[in-house]
Amino acid sequence: MAQLLLPRNSRIKRGKSWNTPATPKGASSGRKRNFKIYRWNGVANELPRLDRYALDTKGCGPMVLDALIAIKNKVDPSLTFRRSCREGVCGSCAMNIDGTNTLACTKPMADVRGTINIYPLPHCKVIKDLVPNLEGAYSQLASIEPWLQKASKVSSKGVSKGVERAGARERKQSPQARAALDGSYECILCFCCSTSCPSYWWNSDKYLGPAVLLQAYRWLVDSRDGAKKQRLRALTDPFKLYRCHTIMNCTRTCPKGLNPAKAIAEIKKLALSDYKQDSSVKP
Repeated sequence: MAQLLLPRNSRIKRGKSWNTPATPKGASSGRKRNFKIYRWNGVANELPRLDRYALDTKGCGPMVLDALIAIKNKVDPSLTFRRSCREGVCGSCAMNIDGTNTLACTKPMADVRGTINIYPLPHCKVIKDLVPNLEGAYSQLASIEPWLQKASKVSSKGVSKGVERAGARERKQSPQARAALDGSYECILCFCCSTSCPSYWWNSDKYLGPAVLLQAYRWLVDSRDGAKKQRLRALTDPFKLYRCHTIMNCTRTCPKGLNPAKAIAEIKKLALSDYKQDSSVKP
């Protein structure tokens, strides 16, 4: 009978056990929390491991990122992870905590019962410890050209509803047209959604994934942009867009409360409308 085995360097071994330095005599200690953290030093032939940490949380902030910083500062300076804003804005500290992709800076330790398990974002190549390699995701982001573009031919009334005439200094936008961007411009590109999507796991080299498609939708519905048709044509590919099977993991895991699955469905509707419009034009 066939046996399905993980690649040798994908098997996680038991790692070291670390403790918070002893509390000075006479000083009060706080509640201890236990952590299991994925560790890998980037050496190809070395197996990853799960290190165990017992952290005294007295004087530590309430978020998982606060605990990681305390572990790095007080217990194990070799622990590696990304972080920047600590306010849920930059997306740097995205990782898998307690089985869910989220931001360490906005995930309270109090939300997790028992041991807190921390892994890098799933189905990504790991650079070191909790740092995933996101080069592929950023290359896909660049492929959708995420910036305002002028139409090649602009009428005196503008390229689309809400756009000023050609030659105007500003591209003004009505409040109603601006409201269409709500739910998409807030994406911080943490890629929690894409790395939680089984379709992206299977086809990450061809399928753009929820995060990039949400960004694509943001530019498709921007009334100031003049390249809507070209953007739609570039997306209508068997893999880039249509590998989405509405599994909804992306919407469930988004730490900003956005709905990438809805945005993908809207892109499909726009693509269908564009196809019908072109089919109705007689040669």
